[in-house]
Amino acid sequence: MAKPVPRPESLLAALPAELSQSLFAKARPVSLAASETLFVAGEEGDGCYRVEEGLLKASVAAAAGGERILAILGPGAVVGELSVIDGGPRSASVTALRDSKLSFVDRAAFEAFGQSTPGLYRHMTTLLAQRLRDTNDALLATNFLSVKGRVARALLNLAEAFGHDLGQGRVLIRQKVSQSDLAAMAGIARENVSRVLHEWAQRSLVSRLAGYYCLEKKAVLEREAEG
Repeated sequence: MAKPVPRPESLLAALPAELSQSLFAKARPVSLAASETLFVAGEEGDGCYRVEEGLLKASVAAAAGGERILAILGPGAVVGELSVIDGGPRSASVTALRDSKLSFVDRAAFEAFGQSTPGLYRHMTTLLAQRLRDTNDALLATNFLSVKGRVARALLNLAEAFGHDLGQGRVLIRQKVSQSDLAAMAGIARENVSRVLHEWAQRSLVSRLAGYYCLEKKAVLEREAEG
């Protein structure tokens, strides 16, 4: 029986530009230093954020210790909207991977905007449905993909969100991420990520350009991600 093939998830959960601009028109600016936590899982959610500059990660505690990165969030991404919609606690922790600037809208402002702009909730529902699919795909990857397949999937997800096409099957990931971050995205030990990347570098499948990962043969990595 063929294994299910997880599709690359979108790492940038964003609202349509016009809607996002209106929602955050009077937002309060928030700044985070690299490694600073925006909020942690279980906290009360008092509003949502839009990433203006920088890079964040959404993560949960892994059963075996450490963390599992659920998403990498760059400019335009909306963060913390689930708690605003359902009134529940934060479902994940969000931390800055680099110095970041965000815009914050509290729950009252969000609800007032939603009453005047019903289309907001339709788009939010689409975002939440996308994230549920992404979570399901991540579970499939954990259960069915090899170590190499999980690393390939993490790199392809980053390439989808932050990739710059260099031509001839080469894609530069224009965000710097560490091996530890890749390991947390893939749900495996960092040592395994290091071993896989070393092998792929020898095979000229992946390289490092000024600290950025470059997929030298994207098609080969896509086959790896198929299990």
